[in-house]
Amino acid sequence: MGSAEEDDQPRPSDITVFGANCTLHGLSHIFLPGGVTVRRLLWAAAFLSSLSIFLYQVAGAVMDYMSYPHVTILDEMDSPVMYFPAITLCNYNSFRRSKMVRNDLFWMAGMLGVEQNDFDDFMAALGQPPDNSKFFPSKTFNMLEFVQRTSHSIDEMLLDCKYRGKDCGPENFTTIYTRYGKCYTFNSGLDGNPLLTTLKGGTGNGLEIMLDIQQDEYLPVWGDTDETSYEAGIKVQIHSQDEPPFIDQLGFGVAPGFQTFVSCQQQLLLYLPPPWGDCRSAPMDSEYFSTYSITACRIDCETRYLLENCNCRMVHMPGTSTVCTPEQYKDCADPALDFLVEKDNDYCVCDTPCNMTRYGKELSMVKIPSKASAKYLAKKFNKTEQYITDNILVLDIFFEALNYEKIEQKKAYEVAGLLGDIGGQMGLFIGASVLTILEIFDYLYEVLKDKILGSVLRKRRPHRSASDNLDFSENPTSPGVTSNHVPSFHDGDDVLQKFRAHATHSGVTRTASDSRRTCYLVTRL
Repeated sequence: MGSAEEDDQPRPSDITVFGANCTLHGLSHIFLPGGVTVRRLLWAAAFLSSLSIFLYQVAGAVMDYMSYPHVTILDEMDSPVMYFPAITLCNYNSFRRSKMVRNDLFWMAGMLGVEQNDFDDFMAALGQPPDNSKFFPSKTFNMLEFVQRTSHSIDEMLLDCKYRGKDCGPENFTTIYTRYGKCYTFNSGLDGNPLLTTLKGGTGNGLEIMLDIQQDEYLPVWGDTDETSYEAGIKVQIHSQDEPPFIDQLGFGVAPGFQTFVSCQQQLLLYLPPPWGDCRSAPMDSEYFSTYSITACRIDCETRYLLENCNCRMVHMPGTSTVCTPEQYKDCADPALDFLVEKDNDYCVCDTPCNMTRYGKELSMVKIPSKASAKYLAKKFNKTEQYITDNILVLDIFFEALNYEKIEQKKAYEVAGLLGDIGGQMGLFIGASVLTILEIFDYLYEVLKDKILGSVLRKRRPHRSASDNLDFSENPTSPGVTSNHVPSFHDGDDVLQKFRAHATHSGVTRTASDSRRTCYLVTRL
């Protein structure tokens, strides 16, 4: 009787049972016992419409997330103390005329645009005797030694130096080589010097230097070459200590006869790596630089390009490879580098670093010297007033305020936002949650168990015929009862009638599975 009641109960795999118990809205009105009705059709249409809108909204949310949007946040941060940037400066003139000799001209003539027939005139312009009767050129020429010997010296250019009101001098500058030749960096952090800090903003709380650009040392312009300079003054770049200067492209000019005020503001830039942004977060793979920056990447790339195409490097390039000769400069290095900078955009691809510091600048100038100070400065430096006007400049670099701008990229749409949007749309349109999804999986499991596993079990179960129910083997609990001892009965026999009455009275129901027990009872009776 118990097994019959269990068979009458609906199974968990029944869709009506799932629809009645599932927390998904609408299913309990669609999957009901009985035939199809108008009410069930209307509920099915409403459910499918809500499900379609939900899927459409989910697809839009996923597409928005896969576009990896970002937002840029600008914030101004105060700081009680700030590190002063590195200041690199170069004279526009690369080689001093007083340090040039005829052997230098012999080797450097091509770079300076001087023809061999003009050697005497050029030497005369330099103020040196043109007689070359006893001149014998050297067999080799060291370009690095020439640049070191003929470049402007910071000891001679620097007339006055103050940092935060305290005296400084050439010992506070570090030598560095650029395309302008020998240059100098203040507060480089190299050679064991600690980085300088500032506690206030405004004039007088930074670097103030007075320089003599030494125009009387400028080489005469004899031809239009890459080494020719028409300007007079210095080139300046304000940069972080973590990146090398790239002054020929990123520097700004300061003219003599003026005091130039440079108000700086530090900017901290934080970019996102792919796929949200296009910055580079991987360390730099270079034998020359340890910290990645755009300028370091460019210099490294240019160095490799010249080594591949000219088998030498320029003086300002890092490494220990052979320095190009003046002839290689003119015929290979300068043209190759100009081509790389101007036309070949595929060889040097330098991504923006994910973390970088730059300095915004505002420049203003006043005339120097004034008429009132011209005589004093001329007397102080033992120069003429015209020389002071043509050669002296003052550079004042300081922080505008003791704060910095923080420009940061942030993800506009993250996984948490995507899940929140999907959950909100799910609850709004179909009334579902994460547990509803678990209910669906549980229902699918029940269907799988009943349809597949049940079918496998039925195939493995042995099949019995009617004759099998009458065959007996020896019953171990009733010795002596075998198939040979089974009596035969007829419908009219009293024993059989008594057995039937007894079985009916005791509620015994004969089934195929109980055939052995029934036959045993018959035998006992």
